[in-house]
Amino acid sequence: MPNDYVTRVFDAPADVPRDDWNRLLDRCEDPSPFMRLEYLDALHESGSAVARTGWQPRFLTLWRGGVLQAACPLYQKRHSYGEYVFDWAWANAYEQHGLRYYPKGLVAVPFTPVPGIRLLAGDDMARRALLRALIQHAQDNGLSSLHLLFLNPTDAQACEAEGFMHRHTVQFHWHNHGWPDFDAFLSSLQQDKRKKIRQERRKVAQAGITFRSLRGSEITTQDWQFFYRCYEQTYLEHGNPPYLTQDFFTRMGRDMADNWLLFVAERDGRSMASSLIALDPIRRIAYGRYWGALERVDCLHFEACYYQPLQWTIEHGYARFEGGAQGEHKMARALLPTRTTSAHWLAHPGFADAVQRYLDREENGIDAYLQELSERSPLRRTPG
Repeated sequence: MPNDYVTRVFDAPADVPRDDWNRLLDRCEDPSPFMRLEYLDALHESGSAVARTGWQPRFLTLWRGGVLQAACPLYQKRHSYGEYVFDWAWANAYEQHGLRYYPKGLVAVPFTPVPGIRLLAGDDMARRALLRALIQHAQDNGLSSLHLLFLNPTDAQACEAEGFMHRHTVQFHWHNHGWPDFDAFLSSLQQDKRKKIRQERRKVAQAGITFRSLRGSEITTQDWQFFYRCYEQTYLEHGNPPYLTQDFFTRMGRDMADNWLLFVAERDGRSMASSLIALDPIRRIAYGRYWGALERVDCLHFEACYYQPLQWTIEHGYARFEGGAQGEHKMARALLPTRTTSAHWLAHPGFADAVQRYLDREENGIDAYLQELSERSPLRRTPG
């Protein structure tokens, strides 16, 4: 396979030619808004994903004749936080054997467990060349391993062809079957699930809470500031500072406003909670992302993060709502289990063999888990 590409590595997203990157993204399958350079740059420039927080950018690009042929967001990591595909046991095993697991290489969108394209490429030849360039970069820079997270099928297939190991995890996604309204959606659920959702929504309404929805330019600077206040407080209540800074959301409101939908909960004319949903208007997909509340109200989280977004999704003809990482409780809201894929390369042959055996056992467990979940479907019948 010929390889006449010129490799360039960028130490900050802002250094990557934005138009070239986004143009290549638009040619790919699953051109997720989270892979746009504006999003990745905001994570960096806001101080959210930078070397100080353990995310050292090393954006890898392949060029031919001055034209960008392939690219990916590569980070040199000194921890495994903010990834949502957990490899702490691998790191511990390395340490117990006197080996360094960190730094490692990560191809992913920081703090964003959304499946989609990760290897931007015009064709499969360029995609596989990019993978080989990743391995060469890891070897040249003493990285223990490479981890490509939440891949789409095209990327996963290329990784398999280049000898990467596959790993699967489970998320929960809601699919729109053409229901005309929320009540029609509820009618597709089993009676106990339908009753529970109605009870939960009734509790929020009886508490005197109403919602406003704001999209794109309708979200004012004050709205963004209020959202961050809620988001930050909820993180701090759990004993951790938030991953994302206020400046990140300010940049989203400025550079990618059309990709955001904000729900604001109010009581007695006073805002008291909010949830922020990401949107892909082209592919008609909504993503559950962030939320926070200044007051505790029973079932408010479910209303703000599931029922309001699902109702909006139905009303606006969106095809899918992805609920983010983990959360088996989402099945009760008709978010059904979906297998997600990551790919891994380890430099140490002995550890690579051991991890492959571990992944084979883990895959059997994932298969059994998905089978168990399928038997607990909340749907009364398969919608036509």
